Amino acid sequence: MAGKPKISRVEVVVNIASGGVEPGAPDEIRGLLAEWGVRATVCAPATGELGRGLRDAIDAAPDVVLVLAGDGTARAAAELAGPDGPLIAPLPGGTLNMLPHAVYGVVPWQEALKTILENGREQVIGGGEIDGHTFLVAAILGSPALWAPAREAVRDGQLKLAVARAQRAWRRAFSGRLRYALDGGPRGKAEALTFLCPMASKAMSNDAQALEVAAIDPKGLAEAARMGIKAIIDDWRNDPAVEVRSCRSAGVWAAGRIPAVLDGEPVRLSATTRVTWRPKVARILAPPEEHGV
Repeated sequence: MAGKPKISRVEVVVNIASGGVEPGAPDEIRGLLAEWGVRATVCAPATGELGRGLRDAIDAAPDVVLVLAGDGTARAAAELAGPDGPLIAPLPGGTLNMLPHAVYGVVPWQEALKTILENGREQVIGGGEIDGHTFLVAAILGSPALWAPAREAVRDGQLKLAVARAQRAWRRAFSGRLRYALDGGPRGKAEALTFLCPMASKAMSNDAQALEVAAIDPKGLAEAARMGIKAIIDDWRNDPAVEVRSCRSAGVWAAGRIPAVLDGEPVRLSATTRVTWRPKVARILAPPEEHGV
């Protein structure tokens, strides 16, 4: 991890449509930065203009781009910046906040911001790449990902749509098994695959140059229910229906397009795809080492 970077030119992008962003957040973050003597350009793009807002912020070549938004926006910012662009600070402003929580811990965005302004450090982070998409925390492939659209509908207050999507997910459960091969090894079958980046893995160090892979293969509804209970009271990876390994590259294929969730956002992947570890995706403004990233 590098030393403390200079923070004098700051661009801020606030997604006011995110589930965890209050209407007054743009003014609040501007005020907090001013207290630290940091002048910043704060952008709160309208719906549909978020991509342009991120692009403009990164093209301004500041010392750091603060992103107060959900995981999808944070991931997009990291992809746009790349390893040679400005530092990215993904502050928790979404519903799941998988990336911010992995970087800063489960804290409010105001506390995360104070920590990195006091003693932030530059850190290069890696991630996974699949079908042209990057994920920095976790990817879920297979039928469990079908529940993500139902969750999105609930978040948007569309309860009838949520019920319809949940029913569809239930009908398709255990109907579309995945085939996979890790690092060119023997082929396997599973109901679902999860890929965790090192910063989110309990089994790997943050410097590990690989993805943690879990092949989830419950034999029926009873085992699936058991795994659901273990997810609440224990680490689900300890369940006998889950096989955990590590890899740098994985081939995955199915009979049709593969439902997936990348850092909390649902996507559809090709029927045949490849997951690859990328050691340098972006540079982030991380907390000091004693906070742990």
